Amino acid sequence: MESEPVPRVPAPARRGVLHVLGDLLFPPGPGGAGNPHGALPPLLIVLTFVSGLVDAVGFLGLDHVFVANMTGNVAFLGFALAGYGALSAGASALALGAFLAGALIAGRLRRRERPAGPAGPLVAVQAALVGAALATREGGGGPLAVIALLALGMGLQNGVVHRLAVPDLTTTVVTRALAGLAVDRWGPASVRRLVTVVTLLAGALTGGALTLGHGPRPALVLALVLLLAVALAAARAAGPRPDPAA
Repeated sequence: MESEPVPRVPAPARRGVLHVLGDLLFPPGPGGAGNPHGALPPLLIVLTFVSGLVDAVGFLGLDHVFVANMTGNVAFLGFALAGYGALSAGASALALGAFLAGALIAGRLRRRERPAGPAGPLVAVQAALVGAALATREGGGGPLAVIALLALGMGLQNGVVHRLAVPDLTTTVVTRALAGLAVDRWGPASVRRLVTVVTLLAGALTGGALTLGHGPRPALVLALVLLLAVALAAARAAGPRPDPAA
């Protein structure tokens, strides 16, 4: 009498580097629940670095304006309206308007998907906008056009991040992260906040060094490469979409 075949137990799925890094930022809690955000956390850290890069370009290489951190831009607009000649009210207002337009577009497009749906396509559009800003500057375009393109891209990024709602990883705002570091007890959230602050600082330092030493081109090229890498990684992490007919 032949014995029945022993069923084969499937091997556990291999977890990529991005998922491992995400688990470090979101370790299991008291209830044992693990990282619910998959590969997104490390990708948002890269976007935080990009925010520092492009803000260095905007402030040091264009018209003393931020294209990512709108809190500073609102203050710059007030300073310019008060009569401080080193700042341009028009450039600050343009950056604010383009940023809001990008965020509005991201919000409208992502309402058609679940909040944590694939972010790769919109990050790819952001990369295209950074590429257009680089081409505009290299082609002799004025700083206002470059500011508008970069701020539009950063608005897209922030719209996506807002809809994803990953705790402590906003990619631009560090004021609340610093306050949380000072007020709350040390824990996993503190690690995420510290990583965010340090990453934005590193991006600004890198972008500042490149812009002051070689002009805006190298910093924009680096931002473009990083955005393309994030878009590709996000698309791969999302995997194929399910067939609605199934």
